[in-house]
Amino acid sequence: MAKDAKPAEEGAVAPKKSKKLLIIILAAVLVVVLGGGGAAFMLLKKGDHTEDDEEAAEETVKTKKKDKKKDAHALPVFVNLDPFTVNLVPETGDQYLQVALSLEIEDAQSEPVLKAQMPKIRNNITLLLSAKKASELLPKEGKEHLAEALKDEINSVFEPPKKNKKGELVMPEGPVKSVLFTSFIIQ
Repeated sequence: MAKDAKPAEEGAVAPKKSKKLLIIILAAVLVVVLGGGGAAFMLLKKGDHTEDDEEAAEETVKTKKKDKKKDAHALPVFVNLDPFTVNLVPETGDQYLQVALSLEIEDAQSEPVLKAQMPKIRNNITLLLSAKKASELLPKEGKEHLAEALKDEINSVFEPPKKNKKGELVMPEGPVKSVLFTSFIIQ
């Protein structure tokens, strides 16, 4: 009987080892599957972020447009430029224009960007002013057209104008919202 008991014990031990081995194998397979699934999830989620980034960029553009409308009630920010003195295109002898400008900008954060480009802005303004005739600038409408042309000229320093499908130039929206004359003398 003792001999019969030993094989029974060995048989009983063998199933325990196979169960442990089966559990270890299943645990290893489970770890591999979960690891692969986690990696696949991270890769797929990473691909979704690019789509989310595009959507977020579109939402940011929409938000900026809404913020501009909200900022309409905010206090305006002005940058004063040094006065300009230029010769006008001669009509009845030498004529001069002396003008001082204030620029209304979107926000205070645009001011350092504007000042960094100031030499180019001053050059473009001088060229634009010196190409005008006194008779063009004397009426109120002439001054209003000049203010609009100056605004477009300054904004084009930051973003060049583009042509639309019809071939017309479309002036960019830049940091300058309007140009105001603080002094305007024609002599």
